[in-house]
Parts: sequence; structure tokens; C-alpha cells
Amino acid sequence: MSVNIRFDGKTVLITGATGDLGRVMVRTFAQSGADVIIHYHSNLKMAQRLQDEVIGLGQKALIVQADVTKQESVEQMKQTIERAFTLPQVVVNNAVIQYQWVDILEQDQADFISQFESCVMHNVYMAKSFIPNMKKNHYGRFIGINTERSMLCTPGSGAYTSAKRGMDGIYRVLAKEVGGFGITVNQIAPGWTISDRDRTSGTEHPEEVEQQIPMKRRGDDQEVANAVIFLASEQASYITGTYLPVCGGNCMPTI
Repeated sequence: MSVNIRFDGKTVLITGATGDLGRVMVRTFAQSGADVIIHYHSNLKMAQRLQDEVIGLGQKALIVQADVTKQESVEQMKQTIERAFTLPQVVVNNAVIQYQWVDILEQDQADFISQFESCVMHNVYMAKSFIPNMKKNHYGRFIGINTERSMLCTPGSGAYTSAKRGMDGIYRVLAKEVGGFGITVNQIAPGWTISDRDRTSGTEHPEEVEQQIPMKRRGDDQEVANAVIFLASEQASYITGTYLPVCGGNCMPTI
């Protein structure tokens, strides 16, 4: 699709870039003129494919590997970027550990820990590694992918919901701490989003789900990427500390 918002001369780092949402974000930022740092945990093949796509669009791309739940690994990633590329003006924290949804009473306690590590500590480590350079340059965009579940508190989502609510607290505090340095800190909260996985399996439009959404349809991965692009842009320069649902009205923050 054509994207009107431009990021010429800017570098964007996306964690979990090889995942369903991450891939679309990489392409959308590259289409908008950004150079892209493609983080992956284990899917090197997809990272290489995305790198080729970004270069094919006329932009620079760097692949980096890290376990974002480990501070030393995130810091090593930062040092690799510093040596080989440019530190990012925009960071999008998209990586998350997947797990099975079960009731809290049956949930393995390890799931709560892994979700806390990937939703809370992941963002803490990324902030510690990349926001100091943003402060130095008095400019930055720090964006996290949260979820509508952190408001809906759906049965079976206890570990995921508790971790994403913790992430929300980190982002709100961080927004107040770094706002004076020209850095915005925001969250996107997607609903159950259509991705390539659904397109391949033909599961884009389950009627029983879509009828419960006010807009009567599921959103898709490009619509989530568009919201990320907006919050990363100059058009959103005075927006910080926000939790922005992209879920067709399925959850509605209130005053």
C-alpha cells in the first residue's frame, strides 16, 4: 500500500520483526523511507528475507539476534548496532513469548514468569539500552505492542494479561520520565488481528467473533502497522503516554 508518512533519514529498530505483525511493520517503515534494524530470536531465514525486501525498497537493513528477556543480550545487540549501523531514533518493541491459555488455577507458574520477562523486562532492557542515546539527541519514539486483553481480562489469559498490564505501567512512568527530552512513549493495543497465517488457512473472518466486535470485522496486520507508523511520526509529536487500541472498538478506554 502507499504510505504518506515519511521517515527519510531515520532508523527504526523492531523487536520480534520476523513475527506476523513484525514483518508488516518492517515493510511499512521501509516503504516510508526508514532504514530498518530487524531483530530476531530464532528465525534467521525470515530475517534474511526481510533484509532483502528492505534493500529492494532502496533502504538499508541490519539483522540482529538477541534474547530480549536477557539484559546482557539486549546490550550486546545495542553494541552490534552501534558498531555496524546507526542507533535507532524509533524503537518498536513487538517481541513476545507465546504460551498456552489456561485458567489461572491450572496455569504453570513458569508461564507467569516468562510473560513478565517478555512483556515487562523486555521493555525495561530496551529502554535502558536505547533511550540514553535518544536523550542525548533530544529526540526519540519508544513504542510497545500491548494488547486489548490487558483491558478485557479474558478468562484463560491470566499470565499474558498480568504481564501486559505491568508493561502498561512501565510505559506510563517512562513517558513522564523522558518526555522533557523530546521522547514520546506510547503503546498500541491490537485485537485478534488477521495475519498471513489466517490468509493461508482461510480463517480471516470467524462470524461468531466478528459479530461481537462493534465494527463487525477483525482488523488486519496492516492496520496495526499504520497505527505504529502514526505514533512514530512527526504528526504524533505531542502524543505520549497513550494506550491506543486498534481493535474495532472491542475495548474502549474511558475517562
